[in-house]
Amino acid sequence: MKKIVVLSTNAYSLLNIRGDMMAAMAELGHHIVAAAPEDETDWSEAFQQQGFGYISVPIERTGLNPFKDIRSFFSLYRMFRKEKPDLLFAYQAKALAYGCLAAKLAGVHEIYGMIAGLGSIFQLKGLKGAVIRWILVSQYRAALACCRKVFFQNADDADDFAKRHLVRRSKAILVHGSGVNMIRFCPRPAPAEPVFLFVGRLLRDKGLMEYLEAARLVKKDYPSAQFLVLGALETNPMAVSAEELAPFEADGTVELLGFTTDVRPYLEACSVFVLPSYREGTSRSALEALAVGRPVITTDAPGCRETVRNGINGWLVPVRDSKQLAGKMAWMIQHPEEGRCMGQESLRICRERFDVREVNRVLLTAMGLLPS
Repeated sequence: MKKIVVLSTNAYSLLNIRGDMMAAMAELGHHIVAAAPEDETDWSEAFQQQGFGYISVPIERTGLNPFKDIRSFFSLYRMFRKEKPDLLFAYQAKALAYGCLAAKLAGVHEIYGMIAGLGSIFQLKGLKGAVIRWILVSQYRAALACCRKVFFQNADDADDFAKRHLVRRSKAILVHGSGVNMIRFCPRPAPAEPVFLFVGRLLRDKGLMEYLEAARLVKKDYPSAQFLVLGALETNPMAVSAEELAPFEADGTVELLGFTTDVRPYLEACSVFVLPSYREGTSRSALEALAVGRPVITTDAPGCRETVRNGINGWLVPVRDSKQLAGKMAWMIQHPEEGRCMGQESLRICRERFDVREVNRVLLTAMGLLPS
């Protein structure tokens, strides 16, 4: 039996996205401790119900304060010294940047990281963006050197990291995203009326503004079509503000649904899933849409194109192109039967490639927790 720490910068993400992986580890007899910044009084019970321990560590998901980051690093170091885990699995930028190095210095021998996309920092323009990227690249280089293996969710990210000399190709392992639990997310009949759904953090690089602009264009010709946005406002540098969203809600273009801990009712209520993101690891929300049997419109970009076979289970459009996005939305309205067939293809593709059990088998085998 090994003691395993799974480190993230968000407790909800740990439970929702990594819950199946941690359960698979626990089923093999390992002791799992989840670590994230949210308070233990709010989250310990939820993790305990799944059979996992939970530790709160002060590490921010966003923010550029170097003093807070130094505090995070030493807090992580002390946590690893106290817990003495045999293995660390870390994902999300700051968890990787500080967690892997802190674990190495604390004497943790088995360290694994996952790159679930390049993040919003790589989309920032200008001098500030260049400086922040340089810092992050330097941190990644030091952190990933501590890892035995680094998991990537698409080949483009693996190539980018190798070309930047952030990770040796021999360490890189490709997996099909985070996978999706196809028992929890299962096919449901789509509504007869056109209902488009965006799910994601309300960020520019998720393509939210292109979605809003495309929705406004389509609404002119198809006023009965619904356009929904599911997600919470962010403090990220790429965040779309409430003031920017307000005009699209005020004129009836979209309905803002806020944040939810259960996306399934919203996926079941939509007829088409839309994510015009500039880049992903592999979109978890798109995988969940595939599992429910929905056609997907997304961009021909890394981490997005992996979820769609163009013209088969949905459409790929260019990044930052609201007009072409609107055109494919209109096509879905004009061809409802073809859209339903695309939804069936989405389900088939999900079963073939993205079942979480197969994704976890690859992860656990690479970490030496399952025989190869």
